Amino acid sequence: MMRMSTSRPYHHGDLRAALLRSAERTLREKGTGALSLRELARDLGVSHAAPGRHFKDKQALLDALALDGYERLNQALATATDGAEPSLERRMTALARAYLGFAVENPELLELMFARKHDPDRTAQLAAAVDRSLGTFTRLVAEAQERGEIVQGDPERITTVAAASLHGLAALIAGCALDAAEALAGLEEHVHLLLHGLRPR
Repeated sequence: MMRMSTSRPYHHGDLRAALLRSAERTLREKGTGALSLRELARDLGVSHAAPGRHFKDKQALLDALALDGYERLNQALATATDGAEPSLERRMTALARAYLGFAVENPELLELMFARKHDPDRTAQLAAAVDRSLGTFTRLVAEAQERGEIVQGDPERITTVAAASLHGLAALIAGCALDAAEALAGLEEHVHLLLHGLRPR
């Protein structure tokens, strides 16, 4: 995923998309607290009322940012599994690489995505996008269980264990406790340990 370029004044076209791009840039550079529909309108050179046609308030803007993030993540996960080799370890590594790549490139957005994911007032559209992202991993687990490649049990519970491991890597990188390039380079070994455990074989 490539980071967005610096802001250009908005002149015409899709105001909603321009607002989301500008909002994500502000989120990355200054955090959620700095987001303001009025400020975004000023930055884009439109009237302060113009964003209201697309987002009724800041919360609606945050939901739209989170939804956009999940849609991009889901696209990355789908692309990763489409081109992956059929073995479980290769497919899991491809998913892990797509997730970690997104997390490394978009730490502030991912934090917002997780915050909105757990909000009881999240939109149905956002909830569905969250389900799709977890569903990609859960399907992989369930299919591997059918082939006898993964222990039996609740696929969602097993997915939680795997997702926690990968998100832990992302959190360590975001907290500067782990170098991103080092983590990505060691991802195959990480997935191997995740699938096979720590006991000597």
